[in-house]
Amino acid sequence: MNVYDSDRMSDVLAPLGYAPTDLPEGADMVILNTCHIREKASEKVFSELGRLRQLKERARDQQGRQMTIAVAGCVAQAEGAEITRRAPWVDIVVGPQTYHRLPELVSQIDPMARNRVIDTDFPEEVKFDFLPGEHAPRGPAAFLSVQEGCDKFCAFCVVPYTRGAEFSRPVATVVEEARRLVAGGTRELTLLGQNVNAYHGEAKDGKSWTLGRLIRELADIEGLDRLRYTTSHPLDMDDELISAHGDVPQLMPYLHLPIQSGSNHVLAAMNRRHTSDVYLAVIDKLRAVRPDIAMSGDFIVGFPGETDRDFAETLQLVNQVGYASAYSFKYSPRPGTPAASSDDQVAEEVKAERLESLQQLLNAQQFAFNKATEGQVVDILVERAGGRAGQMAGRSPYMQAVNFVGDESQIGQIVPCKLSAARQNSMTGEIVAIKGAA
Repeated sequence: MNVYDSDRMSDVLAPLGYAPTDLPEGADMVILNTCHIREKASEKVFSELGRLRQLKERARDQQGRQMTIAVAGCVAQAEGAEITRRAPWVDIVVGPQTYHRLPELVSQIDPMARNRVIDTDFPEEVKFDFLPGEHAPRGPAAFLSVQEGCDKFCAFCVVPYTRGAEFSRPVATVVEEARRLVAGGTRELTLLGQNVNAYHGEAKDGKSWTLGRLIRELADIEGLDRLRYTTSHPLDMDDELISAHGDVPQLMPYLHLPIQSGSNHVLAAMNRRHTSDVYLAVIDKLRAVRPDIAMSGDFIVGFPGETDRDFAETLQLVNQVGYASAYSFKYSPRPGTPAASSDDQVAEEVKAERLESLQQLLNAQQFAFNKATEGQVVDILVERAGGRAGQMAGRSPYMQAVNFVGDESQIGQIVPCKLSAARQNSMTGEIVAIKGAA
């Protein structure tokens, strides 16, 4: 979501003459677009702001020019006042729902007055209605935000407080943006949302469309060869969406479906509002319509009150599902969330031990999945040059990073590739034929 938002900020600022640059040195404006999910995110922001202060002072004192520093995103939304107190050299603080106002905010900056501009409202207007078209092609694979916010209120999560209530973009605006991206050379779209499968966008006839219905509509766009979506909630995996995995060839056989814990006791404490059996039933339905689907998940260890037995149930669920990839974290209290005030916090050393055990299992499963795909011929969307000379990189349908010998003329093509060697986080492949260029 932040990658998408950063791209859209660039689009908003392009009419003012701003263009992206790779390094902050020499930049006229630096925007830190932030996430507030993890505990250390805020401190990383302040650490980076300390470095940017030096660059800003050097630009002013040695080069006679002004550097504008902005903090955007969820840390800005949650800690705007703290940012201005601890880092008074920050010029703009803007939340994730108001970055469409960046041109106006930039115009309010007066270097001589050393004023600061803060905009962390939840505005009545919808930011998507004010965003311009893309100022540059996004590349072979791009993100498309279709839903924002969350109404689930998991006990550990700050998203409802920083992103606001669930909002789904109208179908027409999503399709229009998708068509623009495809016209610019994009062949794969990942639909984004905090709870993307809670999508309920209004269609032209006034009816509400589900994510499954939207996916079927987008699949009809000529030139759009691949579709993905993230992040999903088990409670919103309805039958229409599940059936799309079996019916829509453009929908890739990979799904990130977080559960956070395998213990029903912990899931209840987290306010997840589903059990492990509900989660497993969803996966069974998915595998019934798409047997080769690769599953990914999220896990939190050491949630307040988690016992050894609870953690053992998480390991049991992981063994039962068999993940192709997963993200796992130690629980970290987020200010303002119910779990943060719990008296039943788990000791840090226990969290660390559990995380290490879980990650060993998940890493073994990921490598086993990669190993099982050796020898398969799969279509790879070539996205960029690889890390070595003469190497190209792309993604398999199962979201594996694949490196192979090729050249940059293949960027944007979909090439059949034989997966020849598995690594922990990637695959090596060999092109066996070339399909037509995009």
